[in-house]
Amino acid sequence: MDFDQILAKCGDFNRYQFMILALFGFINIIVSMHYFTQTVISFVPDHWCYHEKLVNMTYKEIGDIYAKFENPSCTRLADIVGPNVTVSTEKCERWIYNYDFGYRSMNTELNWVCDSAYKARIGQSLFFIGSVVGTLFYGLLSDKIGRVPALILSNFCGFAGDFSTIFTKSVATFTLCRFISGLAADTNFYLMYIIVLEYIRPSMRTLGLNMAVGLFYCLGLVFTPWLAVLAGHWQIYLACTSLPILLVVLYYFVVQESAQWLVTRNNVDGAIMRLKRVARFNGRHVPQSDFDEFRRHCQITREMQGGDDKKHATLLDMFRTPRMRKNTLILFFKSMVITLCYDAVSRNVEGMGISPFIMFSLSALAVLPSSILLVLLQDRIGRKGMASGSLLVGGFFTAAAGIAIAYQQHNHNAILLACLTIAARFGVAISYESGSQYATELIPTCVRGQGVAAVHVAGFAASFLAPYILWLGTFFKAAPSIILGVLFFAGSFVCLLLPETLNRSLPTTIEEGEVFGKGERMFDFPCLQHHDDDDSDSELEKYKRKHSLIDAKQQVESGNYTKRKQSLIDADREEQAFKDAKH
Repeated sequence: MDFDQILAKCGDFNRYQFMILALFGFINIIVSMHYFTQTVISFVPDHWCYHEKLVNMTYKEIGDIYAKFENPSCTRLADIVGPNVTVSTEKCERWIYNYDFGYRSMNTELNWVCDSAYKARIGQSLFFIGSVVGTLFYGLLSDKIGRVPALILSNFCGFAGDFSTIFTKSVATFTLCRFISGLAADTNFYLMYIIVLEYIRPSMRTLGLNMAVGLFYCLGLVFTPWLAVLAGHWQIYLACTSLPILLVVLYYFVVQESAQWLVTRNNVDGAIMRLKRVARFNGRHVPQSDFDEFRRHCQITREMQGGDDKKHATLLDMFRTPRMRKNTLILFFKSMVITLCYDAVSRNVEGMGISPFIMFSLSALAVLPSSILLVLLQDRIGRKGMASGSLLVGGFFTAAAGIAIAYQQHNHNAILLACLTIAARFGVAISYESGSQYATELIPTCVRGQGVAAVHVAGFAASFLAPYILWLGTFFKAAPSIILGVLFFAGSFVCLLLPETLNRSLPTTIEEGEVFGKGERMFDFPCLQHHDDDDSDSELEKYKRKHSLIDAKQQVESGNYTKRKQSLIDADREEQAFKDAKH
């Protein structure tokens, strides 16, 4: 009896699964606020250099005076006499801000604009550096001490970074706080994602995970800018978004550690104890004999893989065999493409003729429809088809939006820009959500924490290229959209080289990961196969049955007849049952 079978007896889509999906929803809300905190606290409204003769003028009058200058926000005036103005050679030291909805951002309070605008960008860069370090560190930690403790430590780190940012006044302390905050980025999300995925029925993963992301992540994004408006000040906003993170500490008492991870650490007793708790929570009565059968299955599997002499798998093991190496590199490249484009589109909410608060919320609304579309199509088309197709569609949306924006240099149509940006966000959101689930399912359990961390690190590393790609637009306006479009199309193609994971037992070891999906062709999609065609999952199943049978027979031949007789009988029965089912 393997893990999926014993989990089905304990309840794989029942009260416990509904509870952890709700807790995952809360994670999505706080993560959405945490990830875009830097964007919200750095909003810069229309601003002009201060002059005493401008104090009693309206913002429109001030804007008209400065409109004749190439850089109105940073041009200092020496004198104003009627319609005539004299430009000063000195730099601005004070500014007049036209606050959006009365919100005072960090940049406006510390005057990090014009020549000092780079200071906020340094903090953003350190946030991404922290995310790379934190994703690697907590990914490795989760495979050492468990998913739940690493999840709690990661979120606490995010709280410490965001809350300490409230008291920063200098670039040095600000960048340090943003680095600490960045350590939590992504791990505070995907560790809970892994836990939910491993405790939920395979056929319900798409519905449960994507609807949780779609509803709660979208809710968090839409509400985030208006929480800032309600707070009125960036420091109050940071306090409101960071304090709820502390509630994640309570997850230690209600969320069960990953039973699959415990099995890979040879802690079968711990795994059974967690499964019993799940069964009790779901109101299921599971006989002890079923748990004993699961224990025997784990023992046979472990001995087949080398027993106590076998070393724990590491991230490097994902590169030792050819098929695992190919799949891992493809996942890396796909993550780099998606994260780079997602970050560029999501943060591009200023300078479009619409308040950044409104633009942020409007673009965030694309998250929920993308999740609904995933729920409706992903279990029909399959993971591979959805990943490839969404990247293809995302490429068209992103290229179209970028080109349209590039060629509207002077007369910006705010409605058109908003629609194209939302369309681009929709395509990228589909790619991002489908990619997260695909990578988590494809990476074997024994290295899932490290593997998913490494995939996300590759994505964060690629996001550093976004400013330079956008900078190319100064030479050729359509260059950024063309580059991003080519990357999307390349990502769409390489996804076709990955195996399908829809409704299949996921690999738990590196060996199983190597044979997973072996024999699949590039355009093998579940939606194009006949319902009676079960060969797509045969390689991994054959591998498990074959080696379980060989191991039992070898034990008998070596003289341990009494010890392994039952194992041989069980393996033979399993093999015969499979043959009968096929015929």
